Amino acid sequence: MSSRLVAGPLALIAIVGSVTGAILETGLPVPATHWVYIVASLPLPALGWLLAVRRPELRYGWLLLAAGLCFGLGTLGTGLSLHGFIGIGSRLSALFAGFYGLSWIFIPLLFPDGRLPSRRWRAVAWISGVAVVVHGAGILLSGFTLHRPTAVLSGPGQVAMLVSAAAQFVTWIMAVIVFAGLLVRWRRSSREERGQYAWMVGGAAATAVGAVLMMAFNLGGLRSPVIGLVGIVAVAGGLPAAIAAAIVRHRLLDLRVGIRGSRLHLVFDLRPTADEVLSDLGTVLEGTSEPVEQVSRLAAAVRTGLELRWAAVTLADGTRVVSGRQEGRAVLELPVRGGLGRIECGPRESGRLTKVDRRLLQALAVPAGLAIQSAGLVTRLVNAQEAERRRIERNIHDGVQQQVVALIAGLELARATGAGPDMLTHLREQARQTLEDLRELAAGIHPSSLTQGGLVEAVEERCSRLPVRTTVTAPPPLRSRRFSDEIEGAMYFTVSEAVANALKHAGATTIEVRLTQEDGRLRATVADDGKGFDPHTTGRRGLATLADRLDALGGGLGVDSEPGRGTQVNAWVPVDG
Repeated sequence: MSSRLVAGPLALIAIVGSVTGAILETGLPVPATHWVYIVASLPLPALGWLLAVRRPELRYGWLLLAAGLCFGLGTLGTGLSLHGFIGIGSRLSALFAGFYGLSWIFIPLLFPDGRLPSRRWRAVAWISGVAVVVHGAGILLSGFTLHRPTAVLSGPGQVAMLVSAAAQFVTWIMAVIVFAGLLVRWRRSSREERGQYAWMVGGAAATAVGAVLMMAFNLGGLRSPVIGLVGIVAVAGGLPAAIAAAIVRHRLLDLRVGIRGSRLHLVFDLRPTADEVLSDLGTVLEGTSEPVEQVSRLAAAVRTGLELRWAAVTLADGTRVVSGRQEGRAVLELPVRGGLGRIECGPRESGRLTKVDRRLLQALAVPAGLAIQSAGLVTRLVNAQEAERRRIERNIHDGVQQQVVALIAGLELARATGAGPDMLTHLREQARQTLEDLRELAAGIHPSSLTQGGLVEAVEERCSRLPVRTTVTAPPPLRSRRFSDEIEGAMYFTVSEAVANALKHAGATTIEVRLTQEDGRLRATVADDGKGFDPHTTGRRGLATLADRLDALGGGLGVDSEPGRGTQVNAWVPVDG
C-alpha cells in the first residue's frame, strides 16, 4: 500500500511535467511534433509506476520512475525558462543530467532486477553516480539553459560549465563501458534470459542513436525537425519500449500481459502471491487422502507457485515424487522442519530464483511439513491396519482354526466308535476352550464390554484378568460418559498395550490405571513399578502405532520412564465438554 502512495504521485508529477512543459514551449494549439514528444515521454513513468507497485522490493521500478521524473521536471523547467522563469526553470532543467545518466548508465547496468551484475561493477556505478551529480550541479551553477545555449557566461559560470562538460564526458565513457558489459552479459546469458537481454541491448542502442541525432540537431549539423523528433523519441521511449517488449515476450520480472474478461482488455498480472499459493495448496491437499497423491500435489503446487521446470518432494524414508521433467541438478533445496524430508527446485521457466521466490518457498515449508507428516501418518496407519489384519488372520489360523479342526475330528471319531461319557466330556471341554479363545480373539479386535459398557467398564474388565495387582480409578461422571467409537477404541487399546508391556517387559508387580476428563481432554495414565527403560534408546514397545492413531484424532502419547524407576504412559485425545 505504501508503494502505491509514493509511486503514484511521482509518476503523476513526471507526466504532468512533461505535458505542461511541452505546452509551455509551443503554446496552444500544440503542434503534432510536440504531441509525439508528449506520447514518447509517457511510457517511462508509467512503466516505472507499474514495476514499483507490483514489485516494490526490487529497485528497478523505482529507477525507471526516477528517470521519468527527471525527464518530466526537466521538460517543465525548459518550458518555464521560455516564459521568463529563469531561476526555477534552470534548476529544473538541470535534472536532464539525471535523466541521461540513469538512461545511459544505470538502467542498462542494473537490468533486469535492479542489482549490479557483480561486485566488479561497483567502481563503475560510483564513478557514474558522481559524474552525473557533478554534471547536473555544473549546469545549475553555470546558469546555462537550453533555450539560451549561446549566452555568454560569467567567470565562475564558465568554470562550472567546464566542470559540467568534463563530468558529461565521463558519463559518456561510462555509458560505453556499460553498453559493452551489456553485450557481454547478453552473449553469456542463458537461453531463457537471452531474449530479455536482446531487447535491452536494442533499447540501449536506440537511446544512443537518439542521443547522437539530438546532438546533431542542437549543434546545427542537422536542422531537420524530423531528425530532432526521431532523436527525442528514441531517447525518451527506447528503453521503456524495450522493457515493455521483454515483459510481453519474455515475462520479465515475472510480469505477464494477457487478455482477461469478455471485453478483451489488457491486464498486467504477477505470479500468485504467497497467500494465494498457500490457499490453493490447502484446497488441493484437502482433495485427497492418499499419501503419495498428497506429496505429488505438493510438488505440483511448488512447481506452479514458483514457475519451475520441475520440483520434487523427498520424504525421510526415501520416497521421492517429481512434478515435471527433471533435467540437471536442483538449484535450490529446502529441508522441511522436523527432518521429515526436503523440497527440491529446478530452474525457473524464465529468469533466476529471486529472494521473493525463496521467501515463498519458506512460506510453503510449513504446510509442506504438515502435508508430509500427514502422508507419513496415513502410511503408518495403513501399514498398522494391514499388520493387524495379518495378526488376526494368523491367530485364527494357528489357534482357533486348529482347535475347531481337532474338535470336528474328535466328533467324527466319537460317532464312528460310539464314544463313552469320558470322551464326550473331553469334547465338551474342548468346545468350551475353543469358545473362550474365540472370545479372547474378539476382545482383541473390539471387546463387547467396550461396546456395551463404555471405556471405564472395558478397561476394568481388561485389568481384572491380569495376574498382578491392578487398580483402575475414574471419576463417577466418566463412568456413564460415552464417546465416539474411534476415541473409545484408541484409548482402550492404548491402555491394553501399556499394561501388556508392563507385564511382558517391565516385570511389574503393581499397575495403576487412571482415567480422567478435564480441560477438553480425555486422559489415560498407566503407571507401573517395573524396571523401567530409557525412552531415547528404546522404542515405544508396540505403542508407536497407537501413537499414530491418537495423533490422527488430534491427541498425543507420552512415555516417562527411567531404568529402575518404573514407567508411566500418558495418552490423551480432545473431546467435547
